[in-house]
Amino acid sequence: MVVSTEIGRVGVVGGGAWGTALAQAAARAGRPVVLWARESDVVDTVNQRHENCRFLAGVPLDPAIRATGRLAEVAGTDAVLLVAPAQHLQAVGRALAPFLAAGTPLVICAKGIELGTSALMSEVVGAVLPDAPLAVLSGPTFAAEVAQGLPTAVTLACADTALGGRLVAALGGRMFRPYLSDDTVGAQIGGAVKNVLAIACGVVEGRRFGDNARAALITRGLAEMVRLGVALGGRAETLMGLSGLGDLTLTCTSRQSRNNSLGVALGEGRPLADILGERQTVAEGVHSAAAVVALAERIGVDMPICAAVDAILNRGAQIGEVIEGLLARPFRGE
Repeated sequence: MVVSTEIGRVGVVGGGAWGTALAQAAARAGRPVVLWARESDVVDTVNQRHENCRFLAGVPLDPAIRATGRLAEVAGTDAVLLVAPAQHLQAVGRALAPFLAAGTPLVICAKGIELGTSALMSEVVGAVLPDAPLAVLSGPTFAAEVAQGLPTAVTLACADTALGGRLVAALGGRMFRPYLSDDTVGAQIGGAVKNVLAIACGVVEGRRFGDNARAALITRGLAEMVRLGVALGGRAETLMGLSGLGDLTLTCTSRQSRNNSLGVALGEGRPLADILGERQTVAEGVHSAAAVVALAERIGVDMPICAAVDAILNRGAQIGEVIEGLLARPFRGE
């Protein structure tokens, strides 16, 4: 079978806010879009009202976006964006596999590391869809702003630079600007680790520790991110770019971030179960914290801030004791 290299129709797997926003960006770039959503009400409102009333209410959607509940329809497009939550990406990939033509490019837009295996999303997808060329889209993005057409820049990382260029041409526009990279590892580490660090920054804000503390945490957290990325074969300059420092800065300084706002609530003393029970959206850092720490321990990378977040979320540690432990660490060179 000969697969066309032209990217005309774009498929999006995931009808949440981010998947809908990326569908909107692709439609603005002139592409017909098929958006798969698990929720039937999302399919109905996108098709009938041109609005995702559940996850992105109040944002008019381009009529070029057609929603479906059938993965086979998405698989028939020229490129597929995978925007399911990170911990569900393996199951979604398996469900997509029977319908996907060999050679159809997949763009991983989920930010996380798989629990249990500590696998990067590219490893997860590659294991269940081995014949699909892969790319990674990551960067400083709030879904509502992308959907509204506000200026946004992202990293699109692809080992095949020719394919990466075609994807940039298919998705990019005046207000949505992908910057091409070949460092898929660095792009994924930035997107996963920043979610964990955003929770830490939220805790700092919830505890009223001030802007100095937040700036220090962002800076030292970036050092952790770079250490892990480089140890896995990524490049430090990638982590200093949009998918690393850019995304870290955004999520650590705004309560629009699901992870940051969750950290604020934790810092104010609210139980994690209560916070999660009020939400219908996923804060990826809650799941990625344990996976990031397990991966770092396996390869011998020191990540004390991420370990502190994992201890609070998953090991029953008290926030005050964890903070005291970080502040008591020995002085060292930067």
